[in-house]
Amino acid sequence: MNAQLFRAIAERAVSMIPDGGVVGLGTGHAARSFIHVLGECVRAGLRVRGLPTSTESANLAQDLGIPLTSFEEIDAIDVTVDGADEVDPHCNLIKGYHGALVREKIVAAASKKFIILVGPEKLVPALGGRGILPVEVLPFALAPCRRLIQALGCVPQLRTREGASYVTDNGNNILDCKVAPLNNPQEMELALRAIPGVVGTGLFIGMVNTVLIQHGERIEERTGQ
Repeated sequence: MNAQLFRAIAERAVSMIPDGGVVGLGTGHAARSFIHVLGECVRAGLRVRGLPTSTESANLAQDLGIPLTSFEEIDAIDVTVDGADEVDPHCNLIKGYHGALVREKIVAAASKKFIILVGPEKLVPALGGRGILPVEVLPFALAPCRRLIQALGCVPQLRTREGASYVTDNGNNILDCKVAPLNNPQEMELALRAIPGVVGTGLFIGMVNTVLIQHGERIEERTGQ
């Protein structure tokens, strides 16, 4: 993936980070572009500590010279910057196509400000517009979770990689649930989280402060909660 693809919005996001701040580092293409830009700024003198949402992002940050921290060392995160797979008109999200949804939600919830970087193709009239909602589940509960999710009107399909079940950094599996556009995403979130064995969903409702959308050379900014 070309790290320059989201450079303009990545630079805008970096400008919102306080010197000496703690930065949540998302996972995926847009987050990778941001981490590259952040690394350049760190080498130029910006003082930050990063809290990564995945092993992939941690490795990239370390390669680029970004100091890392953990929840044991901090009380809060100043700004988290991440991408999204869907963004609705209210700045609610579906995330998780890159498999880090649970850690991403934990980091976002601990952040004073949550910034999302996307291209216009990720904008949808209603969540579920791209047809997939990732749900992370405990391997022990995979079979009953599939049955109970199916009963909610979704079609869960086990995510695989190279012929084997995909395993998250948490040691869990992901069910990619085929969905129609959701009339009430909050209701779906509550129903899924009520299933024993579901660790988390890709629905991020009411969490975002700012969405930066890159339209070629132009940047559109939307305000969430």
